[in-house]
Amino acid sequence: MASRGIVAAAGYLPHWRLDRSTISAVAGGGGGKGTRAVASYDQDTTTMGVEAARAALRPLRDASVAGLWFSTVAPAYADKTNATAIHAALRLPPTSPAFDVNGSIRSAVGALQAALAGTGPQLVVSADLRGGLAGGPDESTFGDGAAALLVGDDAVLADHLGTASATEEFLDRWRPPGDVRSKVWEERFGETRYVPLAEAAWDDALKAAGLVADQVDRVVITGSHGRANAAAAKKLGVGDRLVGDLTATVGNLGAAHPGLLLTAALESSEPGQVIAVVVLADGADVLLFRATDFISSWVPGRPVAAQVDAGAPIAYGTYLRWRGLLAAEPPRRPEPARTSASAAARSTDWKLGFVGSADAGGEIHLPPQPGDAAAVPMADAVGTIATFTIDRLAYSPSPPVVFAVVDFDDGGRLPVELTDIDVDQVRIGGRVELTFRRLFTSDGIHNYFWKARLV
Repeated sequence: MASRGIVAAAGYLPHWRLDRSTISAVAGGGGGKGTRAVASYDQDTTTMGVEAARAALRPLRDASVAGLWFSTVAPAYADKTNATAIHAALRLPPTSPAFDVNGSIRSAVGALQAALAGTGPQLVVSADLRGGLAGGPDESTFGDGAAALLVGDDAVLADHLGTASATEEFLDRWRPPGDVRSKVWEERFGETRYVPLAEAAWDDALKAAGLVADQVDRVVITGSHGRANAAAAKKLGVGDRLVGDLTATVGNLGAAHPGLLLTAALESSEPGQVIAVVVLADGADVLLFRATDFISSWVPGRPVAAQVDAGAPIAYGTYLRWRGLLAAEPPRRPEPARTSASAAARSTDWKLGFVGSADAGGEIHLPPQPGDAAAVPMADAVGTIATFTIDRLAYSPSPPVVFAVVDFDDGGRLPVELTDIDVDQVRIGGRVELTFRRLFTSDGIHNYFWKARLV
């Protein structure tokens, strides 16, 4: 009998890192040691969710997805489902529903629990773009990123053994709709509420799985209350089995952090090891998994550890401008017109899925041409820069704009904007891959398309 659990997993960390020690010189306080991950000006939770999902599904090639769940505390849209853009970028079939499960860190855990309790392959994507006011603790403690977990019944990397939750209403962290910062109650109060809830959920999860505490090999404890996380680890007696929480290097990714840490734990686990995920957010949730023999042959596309070690520095002033916390002179060019809903609907496969076409002779056309014989998915294509230009006059929140003419390995040529680069790194012959980004926002409409980044 097939067991249900995690079939694939991936984390996504953006390219940029902010050195926390640079904050206090500008903001007059805050900062600290280490770095945090920073999403680029052309990224939001939807684009990062696409990147995490692509990384999770890529090793499986033709994996089917019966449903998509997307969770974030910072959705790109209200009054519109954000998961549908991810659905379109992944080219999932229309019969696969896509749902947002947004509003809090715990929503992401709820989406995972719903997928584990469901049937068929379910893709759970979580992403967050976290911050706070300049010089505040949230600005330096949090980070940006995403995670994706495919739940299913075949070739499972980690069997789901049991889950338990403990819920209680109390005020710890909150943010009224429209506010740019979260507020937090006194830390000692949150600690007194979370630790007993963690104990209760821990004991119930072990009972549900038929395990005792000593049988748990690795423990993930996460939540936005760092003091409560540490106190819960001490109370549960799991200090020597804790998986590193990565806050020193990339920050706490909010709704995406449980998925990121579970992915990191799976990437370094051996068959038979039991992994516990403890999430403290408006209550406590504990999920238990056991790594299977399939984990020995699993080859993650971009391991979390490698992404943590990668990245490029970003100046604090640039971070503030990208976040809209520092008013800066806008480009002295007309702002782009809003995207047409009807025009976008007519070219969804190209615009969001990056699907080109091929004529009867096999020549690939980008964008697709009417009358061609076949559709050709190109989102995973790798190409070579044939020529490029650096435009310092084009409208951009982060000039200059670098456009390159890219020849793709299996055919097709396209002028495409480059991202996550230093202009000094660009050269003819450079190798690039595609990444899903936001070109601009006008009238509240996000214009999503694909850019290229250096491999």
